[in-house]
Amino acid sequence: MSRRFRKTTVIVNPASNHGQTRHRWLEIKEALKSFFKEFRYDFTEKPLQATDLAREALKEGTELLIGVGGDGTVNEIANGFFEDNKPINPEATLGIVPSGTGCDLMRSLNIPKKLKNAVRFISEAPNSLIDIGRVNYLAEGGKIESRYFLNIADFGLGGEVVRRVTEERLKRKASSYVKCLIETMLTFKGHEVSLKVDDQEKAAGTYLIGAVANGKVFGKGMKIAPKARLNDSLFDIILVKGLKFLEFCLQGWKLINGSHLSYHKVSMLRGQKVEVFPLTPSPVLIELDGEQVGTLPASFEIIPASLQVKGFTERSWDGR
Repeated sequence: MSRRFRKTTVIVNPASNHGQTRHRWLEIKEALKSFFKEFRYDFTEKPLQATDLAREALKEGTELLIGVGGDGTVNEIANGFFEDNKPINPEATLGIVPSGTGCDLMRSLNIPKKLKNAVRFISEAPNSLIDIGRVNYLAEGGKIESRYFLNIADFGLGGEVVRRVTEERLKRKASSYVKCLIETMLTFKGHEVSLKVDDQEKAAGTYLIGAVANGKVFGKGMKIAPKARLNDSLFDIILVKGLKFLEFCLQGWKLINGSHLSYHKVSMLRGQKVEVFPLTPSPVLIELDGEQVGTLPASFEIIPASLQVKGFTERSWDGR
């Protein structure tokens, strides 16, 4: 059994990374055995099941919960750390083995990409307390639902792209994020919304992207919030006004390297609470950690120092 944890549980999304996680499971399991002599593991079979599995494991005494998958899988597991807006076990820790098409959170946590290094990282890296976000949004059928997110919530372009990716996967078509991003940009012009930040009215506008950021990176590597920190008790709110397709192509590289904040169509706000209201009848989609969940109106609230994870929020790991 691990020297530092009495009980370890691994939750695996075998469908992540286009099903490659299922094919790589024996390799992943052997890597885990190199550092954790004893652990139980569960495979998910349907969406949101990872949340239920995480809650069950924590109630049974799990102290280290390792997620194997992408950002969506990790989001589901993190939601399982809480019940009735309270942590099930505040001392429990989340570890991540990146194995998905989108692993943006790992960049903010400095988790190594290589499998064995990532597992070693879980075994040896210190625990860090990070903030998380909680959002109330409009779900299907007009019901208000609540959900936590670790990395970034987005209203506008991100939700539209994720919807297109999901639709193409259901049709068993190729679902490259970049391909779907380009296709979406050809027609999507943004949505008009109004915002409140910490109960203060902010100027309404038409925005292509509205990112409520806890972490730095989203959209398969775009550094949308380069100044964001996972432990500063604040959201970085990045607002990007409408861009024509050619303009997006010319300026898009700035989103990759994080130099876009100086562009005249980009603004940044900071706060602990964000409320966003649609000003047009068409639905404004929301995505959380790469998963499309519902629509505006929505309220976003930072929950400081509320989840313990294996990772560094400000520096690299010497064992990378």
